[in-house]
Amino acid sequence: MIFAGLLIILALVLFLPFLTKKVEENLEVFLFIMGCVAVSITRQWSTSLIKEAFIEPIKITLAVFLAGLAFSFLQKAITHNVNKIANALGLKIFAFLLVVLLGLISSVITAIIAALVLVEIITALKLDKQNEIRLIVLSCFSIGLGAALTPIGEPLSTIAIAKLKGEPFRADFLFLFRNLAGYIIPGIVAFGLLGSIFMPEEIKDIHGLKEGNEEKFKDIFLRASKVYVFIMALIFLGRGFKPIVDLCVAKMPYQGLYWLNSISAIVDNATLTAAEIGTALSLVQIKSALMGLLIAGGMLIPGNIPNIIAAGKLKIKSSEWAKFGAPIGLAAMLIYFFLLH
Repeated sequence: MIFAGLLIILALVLFLPFLTKKVEENLEVFLFIMGCVAVSITRQWSTSLIKEAFIEPIKITLAVFLAGLAFSFLQKAITHNVNKIANALGLKIFAFLLVVLLGLISSVITAIIAALVLVEIITALKLDKQNEIRLIVLSCFSIGLGAALTPIGEPLSTIAIAKLKGEPFRADFLFLFRNLAGYIIPGIVAFGLLGSIFMPEEIKDIHGLKEGNEEKFKDIFLRASKVYVFIMALIFLGRGFKPIVDLCVAKMPYQGLYWLNSISAIVDNATLTAAEIGTALSLVQIKSALMGLLIAGGMLIPGNIPNIIAAGKLKIKSSEWAKFGAPIGLAAMLIYFFLLH
């Protein structure tokens, strides 16, 4: 009965946000309720779990808040200098550097702030809509990969570290960097090269995508608060789903885990991390699962936080994103499959 209940909760968590607008708009609260229910039916409430749920989200919440404040002060400077820099460097070099640098610094300034910086740059850049969408998609692939290198980069990495702190991994701040950087950093550079290849030779005086709202303190505070609740909810979900991880996920071959996580294209990859990752998995299973989540997460808008932010603020349609993101993501999935296995 417990196992059946967990499967029902898992199905609701995976598909209701995709199917229902109200749930999608209040995702943090929905996941928090589902997490509490999962912990309750598996009878895993404890003082240590509650303490972990309150303390673990603090680092990434502070990072999002402080980086958000810094971005609000730099927003106008970014807008006024984008085209000057792009003209001085040449559009192809500018695109390469944009994709690579956003990917590399996202693990420090967080994927959320990196996505906001990207939106501001694209708003200022005088380029046609098609090429701007290509640059956004490639940048979001890069941000999604790079942010996973530290536990303050994005919710996926925060949850992964929280769930792997126990034996035998004793995951610390640099655990994901040590184990995934050899795959992630070359991937970031590869997406940067694609950005350079797809961009035209020079800027055309065309206004494509635009988002003109300046960051306000209320937006920064609300975003950080949502991140805090989101991480807390995922910690509860992760503990509640532990029986599923131990009984099912840990027995799956690592190749199967990798391709199973292609569903990250339509389901937020942090939620899947909470459901899948645990100390019962081997290191090769963890690497395969996480890389599958990170790559597939860039294919469609719902798969990753930077996609959602960029597409929402710049009014990019799902079909426009998928037309470019899906084939790039599938090609990357195939390449990484052979590299990993």
